[in-house]
Amino acid sequence: MTAEAVIQEMTHPSLPDWVFPPPGGFVAEDLDHIPDLPAHTELIDGSLVFVSPQASFHMRVVSFLENEIRRAAPQGLLVRREMSVILSKHQRPEPDLFVIPASADRPRQTFYRGQDLILAIEVVSPESTVRDRSRKPTLYAEAGIPHFWRVEDHSDKAVVYVYELDPATGSYTATGIHHDRLKLTTPFDLDIDLTGIDRI
Repeated sequence: MTAEAVIQEMTHPSLPDWVFPPPGGFVAEDLDHIPDLPAHTELIDGSLVFVSPQASFHMRVVSFLENEIRRAAPQGLLVRREMSVILSKHQRPEPDLFVIPASADRPRQTFYRGQDLILAIEVVSPESTVRDRSRKPTLYAEAGIPHFWRVEDHSDKAVVYVYELDPATGSYTATGIHHDRLKLTTPFDLDIDLTGIDRI
C-alpha cells in the first residue's frame, strides 16, 4: 500500500470518531463510553492501546498461573484476569492477572482501582515487550501496587521475574528470577511448579 493510500485510508470518513483522541488525550472513564471499542483496549498515557492476537504460550501461562494463584491465595483474596485498572486520569492498563481483596470486588464493575491491587502480573508478548518491561511496571509502582511479576518466554519456558515495591524510593526492586519453580512467602505463601505449564 502506498503512503498516499495509507493517508486516504486513515482519513476515510468511515473511521469511528474515537480513533482520533480529544485534546489532552483520553481519560480513564472514556473507555466505558466509547462505542464498539475493541475488547481489552488499554489506556496508556492518554492514548488507546489495542491488543494483538495472543499466542498459545501467553494463553497457557495466564490460565496456569490463574489456577495456581487462586489455589494458593488465602481466604479473602481474589484473582482476576484481563480487566482494566484505573491508576490515574490518563492510565487504565489491563494486567494479565492481578490479586485484590474480596472487599474491592463489585459484581457489575468494569474496572478496579490501582490502590486495591496487591499483585499485578504481566505476561510479555512480542508486541508488548517495551510496555511490559518498562512503562507498566513504572505505572504500577507509582500507583503503589506492592508486588509485580513479569513473565517471559525463554525457549518456550516460562521465567518469572518477581519485584517488590520499595516504599523509600517508590520503585520496584527485583527479588528473584524463577525458572522451574516459583516459591514465595510474599504476598502470601505459594509454591508453583512452572514446568506444569507444559502440560496445559
